[in-house]
Amino acid sequence: MWDEQERVGYGRAGAGQVGWLAAMLSVMAIGVGVAVSGIAQQQGDPALTEVWQPEPRMVDPGSPGAAPSDAVMLFDGSNLDAWRHADGDAAWEVRDGMMTVVAGAGSLYTRQGFGDVQLHVEWRAPDIVEGDGQGRGNSGVFLMNRYEVQVLDSFDNRTYSNGQAASIYKQHIPQVNASRAPGEWQTYDILFEAPRFNAAGVVESPATMTVLHNGVLVQHHVTLRGSTTFIGEPAYEPHSARQPIQLQDHSNPVSFRNIWVRELTPRQAGR
Repeated sequence: MWDEQERVGYGRAGAGQVGWLAAMLSVMAIGVGVAVSGIAQQQGDPALTEVWQPEPRMVDPGSPGAAPSDAVMLFDGSNLDAWRHADGDAAWEVRDGMMTVVAGAGSLYTRQGFGDVQLHVEWRAPDIVEGDGQGRGNSGVFLMNRYEVQVLDSFDNRTYSNGQAASIYKQHIPQVNASRAPGEWQTYDILFEAPRFNAAGVVESPATMTVLHNGVLVQHHVTLRGSTTFIGEPAYEPHSARQPIQLQDHSNPVSFRNIWVRELTPRQAGR
């Protein structure tokens, strides 16, 4: 027979085991409850999380390299009707489906103004290499006539990094150098969000830009600090919501072809 001390010890051990068992049962009950809840959610109505409106409109993407059906064609190789100089009609050379800078003729500006856009530009530096650094195959694509993506022959041609091809000139260095050799056609695909100003002309949201150079991402939603400047720091000045796109005359015979633009709504532009 157990003596009194053994009975007391056993009683205490039994109480501890009962407490442990109760705790384990509680944990198991919680686990079962979570599992049942998950099953109930899976067996719920999936239509509760379906969104049907608005329905995206149809756009024909076209063949590779061609403009989508909702694009504005700025240059299809036939004429310069969509462009002008600051003081008159466009006078760059048009030949063999491309237009080429005529040194001294001046930069070109679209007759139409644009804000948030997807812009496609194909360009080619001269196949005869002349000059070096900034003097070799230099031009530029200016969004809203003031925010520049640099055009430059940067194939085996060292210059300052924030001024090479696909840089946001003197603001953002491209992530990589995706340049092709002189004389080869290159592409820029640019997503641009225009800055917003309040009634007092103060910037409410700065401009942003994403750039793919020959299909390679080189600028990823970078924030612009202001208008492009050659000397000094960039700064914003208030301007209208729609401004021309500019192609720069930098006295080098750079050629362009297949230029088109899609206007983006604020939702498409990410605002």
